[in-house]
Amino acid sequence: MLSSTARRLRSNPTEAEKRLWARLRHKRLDDFRFRRQAPIGPYIVDFFCPSAKLVVELDGGQHGERSQRDAAHTRWLEKRGYRVIRFWNTEVFENFEGGLARLWAELAARG
Repeated sequence: MLSSTARRLRSNPTEAEKRLWARLRHKRLDDFRFRRQAPIGPYIVDFFCPSAKLVVELDGGQHGERSQRDAAHTRWLEKRGYRVIRFWNTEVFENFEGGLARLWAELAARG
């Protein structure tokens, strides 16, 4: 069930996901491999770097309403050794290079 949902999400990315994926795919960020819409346990994460156990989540306007659910999701992943970083969709469009620098710093710290 999760894998079919992940496939559906990969087929219908948001504009922010498209933009970030264009930079992460094919090891374009310092040779780190990312997967998108990856199932981990009971969750599907937006982007996942297995070698660094780093999860990247993009949050749009709807995530303000889901903050408690997002916090539980983050706690579950962190208890299992994953590092979760979140970007607002607006950050992808308004401060893309700054967000990538933050992401790179996390990868360097974990990788």
